[in-house]
Order: sequence, then C-alpha cells, then structure tokens
Amino acid sequence: MIGEIIAIGDELTSGRIVNTTSGFAASQLFAAGHEIFAMHTIGDTPSLIGEALLRAIGRVDFVVVTGGLGATTDDLTNEAVSEALNRPPTLYREILKQIQPHIQGNTNDTEMLKKLAWLPEGAELLNSESRMAGYLLVYESTPIFFLPGVPTQMKQLFVEHVLPCLAGWTQDQRNHIRQRVYKTVGISENVLNRQLQPLENTKNIKIGYYPVETEVHISLTVVGQSREESETLFAETNANIVHILGDNLYGFDQETLASVVGRLLKENGLMISVAESCTGGLLASKMTEVPGSSEWFTGGVIAYTNELKEQLLGVDNSLLSEYGAVSEPVARSMAEGVAAKTGSDVALSVTGIAGPSGGTDKKPVGTVYMTLFAHGQTTSHRYNFSGSRKEIQEITAQTALNLIRHLF
Repeated sequence: MIGEIIAIGDELTSGRIVNTTSGFAASQLFAAGHEIFAMHTIGDTPSLIGEALLRAIGRVDFVVVTGGLGATTDDLTNEAVSEALNRPPTLYREILKQIQPHIQGNTNDTEMLKKLAWLPEGAELLNSESRMAGYLLVYESTPIFFLPGVPTQMKQLFVEHVLPCLAGWTQDQRNHIRQRVYKTVGISENVLNRQLQPLENTKNIKIGYYPVETEVHISLTVVGQSREESETLFAETNANIVHILGDNLYGFDQETLASVVGRLLKENGLMISVAESCTGGLLASKMTEVPGSSEWFTGGVIAYTNELKEQLLGVDNSLLSEYGAVSEPVARSMAEGVAAKTGSDVALSVTGIAGPSGGTDKKPVGTVYMTLFAHGQTTSHRYNFSGSRKEIQEITAQTALNLIRHLF
C-alpha cells in the first residue's frame, strides 16, 4: 500500500524541535512493505491541516498524522479534522475516565484536560487505557491514523497498533511486495550507483540510494503480480546486490554497524574494550546503544589529557614527549593498556585531532591514529579525515567499528 505522512506543529516548522516522528514512521512502514508517496510538515493552522489531509486522502491508500492532539490551545488537529471531514466533535467517555483523576481538585486545568476527550465522530481509539490514546478514522475507505507528536508515545502506538492494523488491512497486497535496505560503509554513493545501475533496468524493480552520515544505504523494492513472482524476483536481485557490494555491505534493514560488530564478537565469544581520546566516548556510546552489549563490551576509558593517558592506560611519558599524543606509538600503548586493565580479548584505541584547531603541517586537523589489539597482537592505522569537528568524530567512530568488523 501507498501512504502519506503529515507532521503537525509550529515547533516543527520553526525548527525549535526536530521532526523525528516522520522518519521513524517512514522507516517502519518501508520495512513492513509499504511505500511512502509524500511526507509533509505543517504548522498548527486548521485550514492547512484540513487541506493537507483532504489532498492526501485523494491520492494514497492510508495516512499517518502526528501532532496536535494535546490539551493546549495550539493543539488544533482534532478541530481541523472535524471541520475538514465533516465529523462533529464527540465526547469519548473512555478517555474522560482516564483523565478524571487528573482534573479533580485542579479546576484551572479542568476544561483544558477535558479537551483530550473530544474527538471527531467515528474515531476508534488505538489504546483506550491512555490519556492521549491516538485514534483511527476511516474516511471513504481510507484509514487515517492520528498519533501524538511526543516521540516516545508516537513510536509505541505506531509499533503496537498502527503496523498490526495495516498488516491486517492489506494482507493480500503486502504479499506482492518485497523490500530490503542494504547498509554499506567505505564506499561512495556514486560508485555504488555505477555498480548497481545495470540492475535498475529490470522490470518491477526500484533501487534507491541515500547517504546517512558516513554510510550509504540502498533500498530495494520488488513488486510482483503474485507472491511467487515477487519472491522469485527478490531472491535473484538480492543475491546480485549482495555479490556486487561484497565486503562494503555490512548489514540489512534495522542493523547498525555497532550491532553487527557486537553480534560477531558474541558469536566468537570475545569481549572488547575501547580507549578513546578525540572521540570523547562516542565509540563506547555507539556500542552500548545495542541491546545486550554487556555480553561483549567490557567498558572503555576516555583519556583526553596526557596525564590520564599515563595514569589510566599506562602510556609512558617518554612516548608522549617524543611522539606526541596523536601518534602510532601512543595509540598502540593505549590499546594495550585498556586491554590489560579490562582483561578484554579485543581492544581498540583512538587518538587524533578533531579540530577545528590543534593541527600542524605534519599532523593536520583530521589526523587520527587507531590501534586494534586482538589475539595478543596489535595493528595500527593512520587516517586523514576531513569535515567539521562532529563529522570527524563520527567518521572516526564508524571507521573504528568497521576495523573491528574486519577481524572476522
């Protein structure tokens, strides 16, 4: 099925808050086999909300709307929907029951909170146990899902209610679509495009390319007239893409480079530790974002100053004096030091100049040394990255993860 996503809120159009809900919805829908026709971000203006909604209903199979369901005066989604779709506001006593404990003894907020219980006629609550439940409204056979703009609430309702509802709604059609995201590192978008371009001429196949920070992701959509046709075409195309991408391909769909590294370490019964300087803990952060990382990650040391490199990692002062903190000998000593301190099987160290100042002719901004300790041996690498401070830190952390991946 083809859908449209509409995010509502002046805080989004002004840039005060980043719109993360639309991206989340789009990625989840893609993974479930749906296509997105368009994504919009509009302010809290009833006429614009109604206009965007009516336009979407006329051209897609379903619509997802986020934001504007709260109790404050600028939350106008429900009023706009009632007006645009001619669905009079109706009191939903299930919601009123949920908010009743919060309005007793608080007369100033009573009417404001009661606003949450008035929804357009015909709304079906997604979760009647929640004060801000979100709801489904079917208009001219088109399902429209209205969700709160608060990311945590939206994501939970989306996964637990919207996706299952769409799955049941479109069971026959979904079987004819197969989709997959291929995640690559260490190769440019243009090169990938040239490599995969011959496949783009295949009928019923759509390939998309999009850079995500230091990576390039590739989307594959296969549409068949029957389930058997789509499965056969997908299997053939998938095999070709995997072969063409080779070692640049590190994972699929929701996988991250850190999660893939973690899986490989776990499968091989290895524990890893890190010693970071210029990345300031970013590498450890990426690893601990992965659920279950305690099964393969022992911990790390952020040794930013020379004194801490000596005290916590055992780096000899003579190495720092002779070669400087950003050097291969110091990176090697950092890796060996954190491995000894933690007793880990694998260790990786990072030391560099993230900028924007601090560079020299011999070691310009972007100079980074890494050392990988594994199986009692060390291998060191020098890199020359470019970009802003944040970009250099990000590519350094991703390069470090990719270095660990190549152990296996």
